[in-house]
Amino acid sequence: MFSCVLVANRGEIAVRVIRTLRAMGVRSVAVYSDADAGARHVAEADVALRIGPAAAVHSYLSIPAVLAAAKAAGAEAVHPGYGFLAENTAFAAACADAGLVFVGPPAAAIEAMGDKIRAKQTVAKAGVPVVPGSDGAGLSDAELATAVEEVGYPVLLKPSAGGGGKGMREVHRAEDLADAIASARREARGSFGDDTLLVERLITNPRHIEIQVMADQHGTVVHLGERECSLQRRHQKIVEEAPSALLTPAQRDRMGAAAVEAARAVGYTGAGTVEFIVSSDAPDEFFFMEMNTRLQVEHPVTEMVTGLDLVELQLRVASGEPLPIGQDDVRLSGHAVEARVYAEDPAAGFLPTGGRILAMHEPAGPGIRVDSGVVAGGTVGSDYDPMLSKVVAHGTDRDEALRRLDAALADTVLLGLGTNVGFLRALLADPDVRAARLDTGLVGRRVDDWTATDRDLPEDVLAAAAAHALLALEPTGSVVDPFDVPGGWRVGDPAWTTWRMLVAGHEPVEVRIRGRAAAAQVCVGDAAPVPVAARYVGGSLAVTLDGVTRRYRCAQDGAVLWLARDGHTWSVREQEPLEAARHAEESAGGPVLSPMPGTVTVVEVTEGQSVEAGQRLVVVEAMKMEHVLTSPVAGVVRELRARAGATVDRDAVLAVVEPTEE
Repeated sequence: MFSCVLVANRGEIAVRVIRTLRAMGVRSVAVYSDADAGARHVAEADVALRIGPAAAVHSYLSIPAVLAAAKAAGAEAVHPGYGFLAENTAFAAACADAGLVFVGPPAAAIEAMGDKIRAKQTVAKAGVPVVPGSDGAGLSDAELATAVEEVGYPVLLKPSAGGGGKGMREVHRAEDLADAIASARREARGSFGDDTLLVERLITNPRHIEIQVMADQHGTVVHLGERECSLQRRHQKIVEEAPSALLTPAQRDRMGAAAVEAARAVGYTGAGTVEFIVSSDAPDEFFFMEMNTRLQVEHPVTEMVTGLDLVELQLRVASGEPLPIGQDDVRLSGHAVEARVYAEDPAAGFLPTGGRILAMHEPAGPGIRVDSGVVAGGTVGSDYDPMLSKVVAHGTDRDEALRRLDAALADTVLLGLGTNVGFLRALLADPDVRAARLDTGLVGRRVDDWTATDRDLPEDVLAAAAAHALLALEPTGSVVDPFDVPGGWRVGDPAWTTWRMLVAGHEPVEVRIRGRAAAAQVCVGDAAPVPVAARYVGGSLAVTLDGVTRRYRCAQDGAVLWLARDGHTWSVREQEPLEAARHAEESAGGPVLSPMPGTVTVVEVTEGQSVEAGQRLVVVEAMKMEHVLTSPVAGVVRELRARAGATVDRDAVLAVVEPTEE
């Protein structure tokens, strides 16, 4: 076994690998960019080395920088995690040339399976069924269009390199094909450095089921059962579970055997995942999609139902040890479900968010596991993927696992930025999800239902914010001057204290409150006064509103108050009168604001150009997600502040469109 391993990654996967290295008594080495100097994986490793600036291409994606760090730290092996260099053939080969063990498959296997076109050809020869589509490499736009016509609509455009849903585009009409190809190529080039695309027939109402395989250097290949990954948005997985409620033991054996043959076909070693599309109506019909030649984000659910540590198995296989298990030793126990927590705003089309984490709380309890890469006080920027953590629950059956996961998400708190936790709870409560009636299009069809809770503003939130403000205004101590009490002292009823409160994503609301925090009255908007009482209990703000008591986690960031309860988070601040007037004036002028912190990748207009309402103006990218900004009105671009390649903050003015006079 190795004595020192460098982890060539960041975030939650780096923390997770370091945890196993520590348990095995192996010295861990972390690498970090300037943006991650205070990151959790840096603090938890035995040694951490800086490898470059924030841009991944100059740090986590820099092969020379990573290898230099490994040499400086005296590492014998490199664990790539997932993403970045995990499926990079050149990196695997460079590790070997440098005398380092790459904790993953041979470079030849990565190359064979990393190119989706070649992978389909390879597994097809091994008898594994594949999805009909193009099988040529390096197709031009015209050749792609011809291939689409041969396959027939609807089709799926996929980057030949990489994975994770990046660059994938569904195309249902011929008139959308050109834009889809251009967009897919641009995202593939930015994510993987390769804009080669392939075409596949889009199988409607499919289920995404993948098989975890593990192979050693002595010829043993086993599968560790399947994971259901059908709950995904834009080809990005959101919730994963093991085992799948769809498969029978016989179907599991058939699919597992096909995955093993796919791995054998390329001389695979280490951990890998063979992904299949499975018909919801005919589970016996399955098609190979791709093989991920690395550890998967969702590997914890397999660990929880098998009792195996996949990272430990990876390390033992990489060091030359035989697998300690055979196929007959694999047993599945209970059910596990994982939910990915992202820094994103579901109510705003899942745009990436960011900011400093003011406070956080991670759930615990029977059957609960949290793989996290963030810490209180840390900053979530726009340089990397928006996934913050994974909350995983195990139960004796699927119902218990889902109940535990929902309770864990309700107990998850991240203050200082928006997350998708409330959306995840709404998704898990859906009757189709509870009944395992799943397919890869379910989230797309129901997303509006599940984001409704994020779009709605509960009245109790504004009342809680007012009660919190009242508590902050009240003097402390045993002797209280009545003139120091909010609202002043007077004969008769106390005076009202009024705030015009603004919650991100909502219109401002006037809130009035009077009395002492222990016994007050509050009016939210035009509603009648109701009794309210507030106090701090165990670090939480307990607010009793009209007889109902709720607890909130809260944190103050300057003028902004962050409140969280039941997995939902809100930022509240007072809107000044001058600010309200300025906002109304700007809205009439048609400013185009960046909806997220990120980088301008495309500017499609020039200053002085006439534009129509809805016309494309600028493309902003953050956390590997593109967002197209369009003109809010028909008019003329009078100010164009966006520049391709420039970094912008959230709400930065990128352009101002002067409306055309009627």
